[in-house]
Amino acid sequence: MPPPTGQKDPYEVLGLDRSATADDVRKAFQKLARKWHPDVNPGNKEEAEQQFKEIAGAYEILSDPDKRRAFDQFGHAGVGAGAGGPDFGGFDFSQGFGGGGLEDLFSAFFGGAAGRGGRRGGPQPGADLQTVVNLSLGDVMEGTQKEIRYSRDVTCDTCKGVGAKAGTSPTSCAECQGTGQVTFSRGGILRISQPCPKCQGRGTLITDPCVTCKGRGVSAKEETITVKIPAGVSTNTQIRLDGRGEAGAMGGPPGDLYVVTRVQEHAVFQRRGDNLYVEVPISFTEAALGAKIEVPAIKEAGGSTKLTIPPGTQTNTQFRVRGYGVPHLNGRGTGDQYVIVQVHTPRNLSSREKTLLKDLGDASGEKPREQLLKVAKGK
Repeated sequence: MPPPTGQKDPYEVLGLDRSATADDVRKAFQKLARKWHPDVNPGNKEEAEQQFKEIAGAYEILSDPDKRRAFDQFGHAGVGAGAGGPDFGGFDFSQGFGGGGLEDLFSAFFGGAAGRGGRRGGPQPGADLQTVVNLSLGDVMEGTQKEIRYSRDVTCDTCKGVGAKAGTSPTSCAECQGTGQVTFSRGGILRISQPCPKCQGRGTLITDPCVTCKGRGVSAKEETITVKIPAGVSTNTQIRLDGRGEAGAMGGPPGDLYVVTRVQEHAVFQRRGDNLYVEVPISFTEAALGAKIEVPAIKEAGGSTKLTIPPGTQTNTQFRVRGYGVPHLNGRGTGDQYVIVQVHTPRNLSSREKTLLKDLGDASGEKPREQLLKVAKGK
């Protein structure tokens, strides 16, 4: 890959599409930064430095909501001359960042917690939550509703999320002038931003906190909700419930709740995709003469259906029962059920049964190994 030249689309640089979330941006940057940091590319240092500059520039745009919004609307012109990222000109990558390696790089350049999704001044969205719901195969076949109980932070009813005691209000932080961020230079080369240590990135200070939430603006609450589980889900299917996550800070929107499904194994059926598999024993007589037998079928109300076994069926023969599998999650059709028959060899035969079977063998004249032995002997 040649060294990067000019201004490239930051989405292309990080390998993202325009619908990427802030978390997608962060993960893409960390992955590429680890790959191209000059410390881990000693044999290709010049190219690595160029790549790293480009990656850092793309991250600087896409990690800042205002810059990203401006870029989406106006391109590089919307984010000004500095859109190419921080100026690493003259910086000696071999010196690292305080000798601490790549983790120190993230901390120094992106301001520690701020660079990893830390808070900034102003309203902040609440965190997403996750809970697990256990399902049976019957639940998956029909779809169901489950009652979910979980705990989350909600906006404090007493202070309405402000965090300050009634009759008072937060004051602007003088340290960061209410921005929630402080910026400084290191060695005249890097401009580093990080959450304000005085207000922890809020931009405001609470001198008289709310007695209910202790200044947090949120309080814990036990929630009970009913979740509709569609037919066809599988283990690790995620169902998102908008706005059911943690309350946002400083009036920000709440996060979402993700309900993750866990489908328990069935005692009889094995699921593979949207198809079901079941092993069914049949007698020697049924296999030889053919029969109409009853087999398990979870789709049927009675739990079984009829299957025709043709004469001469061998063990491990597989039969398909169309439409008896798991409904497709998109609502369009269903999988199939596969019945695998296992011929049951009789044991503890009576003298009469042994005689009858011997007579049957003599009458049939079958020599099942004859061809195999001919091939083995080269005939």
